[in-house]
Amino acid sequence: MFEQLGLIGCGLMGGSFARALKRAGLVNRVVGYSKSPSTTERARQLGVIDVEAPSALLAVAGADIVLVAVPVAATEATLKAIKHLVTPQMLIMDVGSTKADVVQAARTALRDQIGSFVPAHPIAGREVSGVEHSDPDLYTGKQVILTPTERTLTAHLDRAEELWTALGCRVSRMSPEAHDAAFAAVSHLPHMLAFAMMNGLTQQERADELLSLAGPGFRDFTRIAASDPKMWRDVLLANRDEVLAQSRHFQAALHQLEHAIQGNDDQALEDLITLASHTRANWRMGAQRKRKDDL
Repeated sequence: MFEQLGLIGCGLMGGSFARALKRAGLVNRVVGYSKSPSTTERARQLGVIDVEAPSALLAVAGADIVLVAVPVAATEATLKAIKHLVTPQMLIMDVGSTKADVVQAARTALRDQIGSFVPAHPIAGREVSGVEHSDPDLYTGKQVILTPTERTLTAHLDRAEELWTALGCRVSRMSPEAHDAAFAAVSHLPHMLAFAMMNGLTQQERADELLSLAGPGFRDFTRIAASDPKMWRDVLLANRDEVLAQSRHFQAALHQLEHAIQGNDDQALEDLITLASHTRANWRMGAQRKRKDDL
């Protein structure tokens, strides 16, 4: 049980976290700050936060838990802004989609207080943003990856894991580097491909006509292309080396398909499609079995 949450960033992710803690009875009061005063005011009107803070520093005054829910590029500046009120007893987490850059930002900004920081990545979100879309169920049943630094206090790491578990999450731990390599493959590159797919289509002369013919498959494949542009700009740049490495793997696989089509090699094309189909089906069944095991 926490007395006060200092929430920096009252959007979808931060607002959903505050609402989840409140519903679970894990916090008594939420003090929130956003760069846009209208966002902070709206969060208070919706009951997501209890008190509006005029600055990030004052949002953490008196808090025993702090969530930094800002774009990853703003992490260092945000942590520097609150450093003077960080105490060894305060648990600080983020929700960024990249971790190596966040950890480096924390080392630079927090220095001797970095033991309070537990980097976290909840594998949750939506293609819409804003506190109006916050949902106390956003994290329920989702994975949360914790990537502690070498100086993160064990007590804080354990508290973070207990907290996310209490919100109905499946928690695991990884190094920041392993995290970024993995999520370049399964999250960051897929977003980049969805952006490219939409741009490749809309830059054609018949774009409107083509879009009018698109069905559920196109809708599902491109859903994440509607994600927040600033957030994903920061994610792709922060994890550029791993994303570009995964892009090269994708281009090689795409070239195999193109080569089979150009050569009219029906067997090679069928084999490549079969490999993808079987891999996808086995992954889906494995995920379903894991969910049953977790119940």
